[in-house]
Amino acid sequence: MNKPVDMTSVTPATFDVQAARADFPILSRTVYDKPLVYLDNAASAQKPAQVIEAMTNLMESGYANVHRGLHYLSNSATVKFEESRKTAARFINAAHDHEIIFTSGATDAINLVADSFCADIKPGDEIILSVMEHHSNIVPWHFLRERSGAVLKWVAMTDEGDLDLESYRRAFSPRTKIVALTHMSNALGTINPVKDLIAIAHQHGVPVLLDGCQAAVHVPVDVQDLDVDFYAFSGHKIYGPTGIGVLYGKSSLLNAMRPYRGGGEMIEQVSLEAVTYGSLPQKFEAGTPPIIEAIGLGAALEYVMGMDRAAIAAHEADLLVYATDRLRQMNAVRIFAATPHEKGSILSFNLEGAHPHDISTIIDRAGVAIRAGHHCAQPVMDRLNVTATARASFAMYNTRSEVDNFIEALEKARALLR
Repeated sequence: MNKPVDMTSVTPATFDVQAARADFPILSRTVYDKPLVYLDNAASAQKPAQVIEAMTNLMESGYANVHRGLHYLSNSATVKFEESRKTAARFINAAHDHEIIFTSGATDAINLVADSFCADIKPGDEIILSVMEHHSNIVPWHFLRERSGAVLKWVAMTDEGDLDLESYRRAFSPRTKIVALTHMSNALGTINPVKDLIAIAHQHGVPVLLDGCQAAVHVPVDVQDLDVDFYAFSGHKIYGPTGIGVLYGKSSLLNAMRPYRGGGEMIEQVSLEAVTYGSLPQKFEAGTPPIIEAIGLGAALEYVMGMDRAAIAAHEADLLVYATDRLRQMNAVRIFAATPHEKGSILSFNLEGAHPHDISTIIDRAGVAIRAGHHCAQPVMDRLNVTATARASFAMYNTRSEVDNFIEALEKARALLR
């Protein structure tokens, strides 16, 4: 878990990337009469046929609402829906299936914790965040600050792109109520030493929420080994559909929390005078759930778990090293967080004299899709003293030849913009 990759000695992976590519129908298409080179995976990954088929089959021949009907289709859909919950529990090694709460995404999951677990926070109570967080792990805590008078304490980042451990240690006080950190930065690729960070927080009696949107794709997650209190990730970044995410929480914490939303399904009994709430996980799943999406997520997680994840990690690390080396050969390039202690397959950079938006727009005409902007991580941009970066992010289905296409397109863009 979280074993650092020696980026100077990565060898080409044994992963069969061509077999994986065959599972993703969209990768065979062209853009502007050029083969699609999709390098925007940190924003949202493409979907394998197995996920598409699972969702299509349900819509074509097995759809019904879950938990509420006694007829065949409802019972069948309920079984599939709950099997996806079991799959998600296996994927992160949760102790109990009921510790898996289906949400509309990681943003919803983090809002749930901020609204429910932190409902009793008082003025002056403190929440520890880092400057490398995605806005989805910043804005909900600002909401809480505005409502309750809580204080946000910010952990610094080093020039290398690592979380500053001394800054983190200094952030704790007797009034610290929760730590909320990214497992892997979406803007930089830095993988934080979360097991150590959790242990430090627990020494102070403080629970920890991890934003696992990026990490869940690239590193094995074992919530029991980490001893993390809450873990959130989204479906669409891990080859699943949009509109579905997971909040893991320890049973003891989830049971003590108030419901996040009210409505059907999350109740035990409703009368004119009172409401009693259901048990986990339904307590936090008000209304008709994202049935099709949850089953698609289950298919995506089964797909990933069916792969050799160590081989995938080696393949992605090889792509990152190869792309970094190729990019460094270009003139006037600045690579951000190139040498953190541990890094996932995200490459953020700028070219001198060229705005990231212009770079992205130009290379798009060569069929290359990257992301440009602040990546919903404006505090990171402020720390780097830039307004935006260009970002190429790699997935299991990307290849060295696609990196070559990316670099060739960049060189043409650089010449044009110069």
